[in-house]
Amino acid sequence: MKDFIPYKNGEYRSPAKGPSLLARISPSAAFYADLFRIVFRSGHRAKQSRYGDYDWAASSFEVLRAIERAGVRIEITGVDNFRNLDGPCVFISNHMSTFETFVLPAIVEPVKDSTFVVKQSLMTYPVFGPVMRSRKPVTVGRENPRDDLTAVMEGGTERLAAGRSIIIFPQTTRTNVFDPKLFNTIGVKLARKASVPVIPVALKTDAWSNGRFLKEFGRIYPSRRAHFCFGEPLVIKSRGTEEHNVIIDFIRRKLEQWGAED
Repeated sequence: MKDFIPYKNGEYRSPAKGPSLLARISPSAAFYADLFRIVFRSGHRAKQSRYGDYDWAASSFEVLRAIERAGVRIEITGVDNFRNLDGPCVFISNHMSTFETFVLPAIVEPVKDSTFVVKQSLMTYPVFGPVMRSRKPVTVGRENPRDDLTAVMEGGTERLAAGRSIIIFPQTTRTNVFDPKLFNTIGVKLARKASVPVIPVALKTDAWSNGRFLKEFGRIYPSRRAHFCFGEPLVIKSRGTEEHNVIIDFIRRKLEQWGAED
């Protein structure tokens, strides 16, 4: 699949282009008007079983362009770290907002067929649910850690064995503050069991804030630049403790570099 994002030397930075007129008045209104149109169209196609890998990457890219039109600048680096990697892998990332759920497919899917580990409740959303179900994600209930571990180990290894990469957020919830104590080892355990490498992912996506009542629908802040950085592949050895610490250190250093909240 051809890249949707126009990378230059494996990196992408939003062009210095001003926001639309509506976005200058209300960035959030401008963005959500675009987002709802994209999601409803995608949901309609998914219900008709006409929403495949290409459609997922294409609609994700539309969301990326929509948030840029709202005035948010995006920086993506380190893509070559997984572009040059043979076979599937586990992407392990911090989780800050809804931004990454919508935009990561535009970055990853053209290079590696992939899916997410997601909450079971996302599968029942009226419009977004059919889109998510079409991606055949690994689902967890977030109520029983032991059951979630089993679901990820079984569902994740099955998908990885079929050549599909897994994107996982080990934090239990989206937050602007990165706390290593809440960043569990489930992604490392999956990679070790499936004998595939890990790609660490650090991101800062608070330009799309978490909403007070509905986390998915927070304000858009054009003054906050969005960052996605992919680290070098890690092969899990022994119990994976060392690699887990490397991932945490990578994310923490990038967040500090980008001026994220402590």
